[in-house]
Amino acid sequence: MAEEQAGQAAVGSNEYREQRLANMRALQELGFEPFGRAFERTRLSEIRTGFEEDKTVRAAGRLMTIRRMGKASFATVNDGSGVFQLFFKKDLLTEAEFKGVKLLDLGDFLGVEGRLFTTKTGEKTIEVHRWTLLSKAIMQPPEKYHGLQDVEERYRRRYLDLMVNDETRDRFYKRSRILAEIRNFLQGRGFIEVETPIMQGQAGGAAAKPFFTHHNALNTEMVLRIAPELYLKRLIVGGFDKIFELGKDFRNEGIDRTHNPEFTVLEIYEAYGDRLSMKAIIEGLLPHLCDTVLGTRQIEYGENKEIIDFTPPYREVAYADLVKERMGADWFELPFETAKDKAVAAGVEMTPELTDMLMLTHEVYDKLIEKTLRQPTFVTRLPHPFVPLAKACQDDPALVDVFEFVVAGKELCPGYTEQNNPMAQRAALEDQAGEDTEKIDEDFILALEHGMPPTGGLGLGIDRLVMLLTGTEVIRDVILFPQMKQQGK
Repeated sequence: MAEEQAGQAAVGSNEYREQRLANMRALQELGFEPFGRAFERTRLSEIRTGFEEDKTVRAAGRLMTIRRMGKASFATVNDGSGVFQLFFKKDLLTEAEFKGVKLLDLGDFLGVEGRLFTTKTGEKTIEVHRWTLLSKAIMQPPEKYHGLQDVEERYRRRYLDLMVNDETRDRFYKRSRILAEIRNFLQGRGFIEVETPIMQGQAGGAAAKPFFTHHNALNTEMVLRIAPELYLKRLIVGGFDKIFELGKDFRNEGIDRTHNPEFTVLEIYEAYGDRLSMKAIIEGLLPHLCDTVLGTRQIEYGENKEIIDFTPPYREVAYADLVKERMGADWFELPFETAKDKAVAAGVEMTPELTDMLMLTHEVYDKLIEKTLRQPTFVTRLPHPFVPLAKACQDDPALVDVFEFVVAGKELCPGYTEQNNPMAQRAALEDQAGEDTEKIDEDFILALEHGMPPTGGLGLGIDRLVMLLTGTEVIRDVILFPQMKQQGK
């Protein structure tokens, strides 16, 4: 009999469901409980690693394929760690067990006990001596080789995507390992992991629109944090010298290929450090992740399989020098109207907010330059108004001592020489807030007035990092349950 696949089609699902319910009732009549209990087993990956001919093993997993041939059947199961072949033979099973094999459906969970052997074709296999039903799948799984054709449905019903798509599962296994290795790397260098509030009295640490909620017990309006920065700096003031936080931030803004309202961020702060100490962390961390998780520093990225090389050192270039390379050495001496005409000719779309040279230049950088930076690049010496929480460059107070780390045309993280002067910090925040002075976090300023040592800091977007290291250009592919519009609305 031809091998059964994992589904046939979404149409006719009611018919399939009724057949599965009928099979479940027939299995019950044979003595199989359709929704069993715990089953002591060895993971399939461990069975494969420690394979020995004739060894007795206990295993469990979801039925992925089954091929029935009269008095024998071959099947495969997946337990999340790997896939393994099963062999059912009539004269090795009880009558009920053999009849029960005929009633199994793809997606069912089985527990088996049997002997390891290798087939004539070289396939490592468990010869089943006993089996039990652990959970009956009432709904038809997606077709094995075509999966979920509707991309939106893949995100809404991620469990089905994971069930049949090896690439999806592998991507999220890698995400988990990336997070683990980030912790290993930082803790191995003396950093400690901390947690700061997600629900806060006011948004701070970035310029972004927050989500609001109401705290009933305190009868006050709260926000979900847009960044943990100001609380982490309070800890530096308090005496922690090397800290990091891996956690969620929330910004009530757009959803697109590279943005999700709920996202994961790594923030690192090191007392007595600066931009250069943060640069050293990036040039150590990224090769470490490549070596330990991926086994290579040359990453294929995007549909065109562009090769990104994470072998340090990485290029460092000043913001103004990049602008001059693109727009001409005299760009910063041009009259504003002349610069506007030149920018439009280069492809910049003029909008009402582009009212001065500073904003126009940044639009040129954002729309024309950043996307051309494909290999890892530290862009330094940015204009001060764009980074109010950083220290000015010693040789030019109009610039800040920071970097934007750009890879494959997208900013992956900023790194700062942090501002520890409370008066300068207040002035910068007042300039950013304008008339909305209530947005200034006075308690943070008060904390700075108690003294914060020179500090380096950086914030790394984990979702974008995982996108980069796993070669995907869509953020929803690296978030298990991305934000989606509710169905029917």
